[in-house]
Amino acid sequence: MSASGLADTVLALHLPFIVYGVFGAALLWRWPRGVWLHLPAALWGVFVEFSGAVCPLTPLENWLREKAGAQGYAGSFVGHYLLPLIYPYALTREVQVLLGASVVLVNVLLYALCLSRHRRR
Repeated sequence: MSASGLADTVLALHLPFIVYGVFGAALLWRWPRGVWLHLPAALWGVFVEFSGAVCPLTPLENWLREKAGAQGYAGSFVGHYLLPLIYPYALTREVQVLLGASVVLVNVLLYALCLSRHRRR
C-alpha cells in the first residue's frame, strides 16, 4: 500500500476512534465488558482535549502524506477536519476545553445510565 493510501487509512480510523471515545459508552448496554476498551479511549480523548496534546495519529498521517509527496497540515485532526464542519472558526483553547468537557459529560451520563440499568437487573 502506498504512503498516501496508508495516510487515508489512518484518517479513516481516526474519526471512528473519536466517535467511539465520545459515544462508545452507549454500546456498554449491549456489551458491558467493552468498558475495558471504551474507558481508555474516552480517557485518552479527554486527556488530548484538556492538555492540548496532539494525538499521535495526526503526526503519523502528516508524515505519511509528506512521504507520498502531499502536504501535511498544522494542528490537530479535530482542528483540521472536524472543526470546519462544526464551527466556522479555528480551534481555540477554549473550544478544545469545551470539547473535552463534552466528552466527560456525555460519558458520565452514559455510564450512569448503564450502571443504573445493570443494578436494576
